[in-house]
Amino acid sequence: MTTTTVLNFTLQSIEQLPLPKKGKAFYRDSKERGLSLYVTAHGAKTFFVRKRVNGRDSRIGIGSPDYLSIENARRKARVIKGQVAEGLDPRAEKRKLLSSRLTLGKHYKDYMELYSKVHKKSWKYDEREIPRFLSHWFNRRLNDITKYEVQKLHHKVCEENGLYQANRVIERLKTMYNKAIEWGWEGINPAAKIKRHKEKSRERFILPDEMPFLVKSLANELNETARDLFWILLLTGVRKTNALMMRWEEINWEHKLWRVPDTKNGDSLTVPLLDRTIAILEKRKAASVSEWVFPSETNPHKHFVNVKRAWKRTIQRATIYLWSNNEKINVLVEECRKHILNDGMTDQWFNLIVKKAEETTIILPTGLMDIRLHDMRRTFGSYQAITGSSLTIIGKSLGHKSTVSTQVYARLNLDPVRQSIEKATAAMFG
Repeated sequence: MTTTTVLNFTLQSIEQLPLPKKGKAFYRDSKERGLSLYVTAHGAKTFFVRKRVNGRDSRIGIGSPDYLSIENARRKARVIKGQVAEGLDPRAEKRKLLSSRLTLGKHYKDYMELYSKVHKKSWKYDEREIPRFLSHWFNRRLNDITKYEVQKLHHKVCEENGLYQANRVIERLKTMYNKAIEWGWEGINPAAKIKRHKEKSRERFILPDEMPFLVKSLANELNETARDLFWILLLTGVRKTNALMMRWEEINWEHKLWRVPDTKNGDSLTVPLLDRTIAILEKRKAASVSEWVFPSETNPHKHFVNVKRAWKRTIQRATIYLWSNNEKINVLVEECRKHILNDGMTDQWFNLIVKKAEETTIILPTGLMDIRLHDMRRTFGSYQAITGSSLTIIGKSLGHKSTVSTQVYARLNLDPVRQSIEKATAAMFG
């Protein structure tokens, strides 16, 4: 049984209290009934009030005498006793007070460390995008950010960065508030009922008449790592991250399979490797000194990451080749080429063509400039659809967990539909 010593709490009497050999020693103030103090073997001292709250014996902490005067401790003890007498839980009231002071910036740090980095594969996007669009609210309390302000932010980001980015910002803010509520913050999520902008699923892929220009461009890419990576993306349909993190140990040479251990949906994926793909990998393996199939150019112990410049170069060159195939534009392309020192200066060549075209009012087709790297994956699935593969097979090869992700390819295989329409109209007017 724990013994409690009655003591007139003064600064001197508390300073002179002996330390227990183990555990805690308890003292009760003789002037303010209910105010107590415990001292640990390590010298820590804490004021508290012991009361029955909601039928349970509870020890409600007040603070340390190192930072709290005795008179303030007695005053806080009276407040706590008054709350209990009114049927309130002082601990809940304290949590409510603390949560009312929680700022978005403080919560962002907790959100990243306790949730995003632990549970989300895309946590780096949170780390980059949340400060980018929400840092102006970091000193604001969660309670003070209104739905109207969130709506204004949604509209502003949409105008300046596009509707997709605007929707992602609101989704991130909404998730942050939901986590705060889950962790005990008491308030209303101002992003909960913000209406998202309607998004259209992207259907762009490399068309059959564009493919020869991309292939030619890849053949002339001087960065072998980037060139081989783009070929792997085109021949397997895997996501860029999985290709960048490809290891030699994941390849089964005998059965020509690549086991991707961890995909976006959390499952592993087994990818059949065609002879053309195997040939690329064998050539890389023969010259490899790294565990990575696509190692960093500066550190073989890390994988390749910087693909943006090489991809921009690739689609610019492919677009130039497409323009060269046009009799009206070819003259301009070749004229600009004379001013370029070598074929490796793709960016300068491309920009010069665009500049000269504007000066001569020549209209240049977009070409492949609207192709994104992720469209390589969509291209892989699109050609499966065009050649008659079922949505089930396409989804299986792309590692889709849900058929919803594969539905876009149902709109791409239009040849059977066209044939049916031609037969029907022929019957109508034959």
